[in-house]
Amino acid sequence: MRVNHVGEICAQALYQSQSLFSRNPELREQLQHAAQEEIDHLAWTEERLRQLGAHTSRLAPLWWGGAFAWGSLAGLAGDRWSLGFVVETERQVEAHLAGHLERLPAEDTASRAIVEQMRQDEAAHADAALAAGARPLPPPVQALMRAAAKVMTTVAHRV
Repeated sequence: MRVNHVGEICAQALYQSQSLFSRNPELREQLQHAAQEEIDHLAWTEERLRQLGAHTSRLAPLWWGGAFAWGSLAGLAGDRWSLGFVVETERQVEAHLAGHLERLPAEDTASRAIVEQMRQDEAAHADAALAAGARPLPPPVQALMRAAAKVMTTVAHRV
């Protein structure tokens, strides 16, 4: 659950930074709405960590800052590229959450409910970005994003 919490910290920073650089007022509003939904996810995962007697990542400021930088770069690249970044990010998160659901014990219904709702919401964010005109990211950028996500999930799991 700590990894999911870190993911929500990153989602906040990504959506906030991307909305700052959006040239389109409707898109800016869409990004801010998605960020608001991610606040719910952040609260759910933090509460679940507390219930499980676990702590949040001690590197939260680092995660936020790194994600803000990535989101800023995506936003500066233009709205269609920024939307492509949303699609790729949310598809990767959706896959992560699906894998998490497979590993969670069936009896941990509280965690399963949180992760499933987050998975549905992330899929909806990707679909909305596609509908708004997302440009697909080049495969090397997708691979770089997967590598960065792997580092984040590995470190966040432990720290």
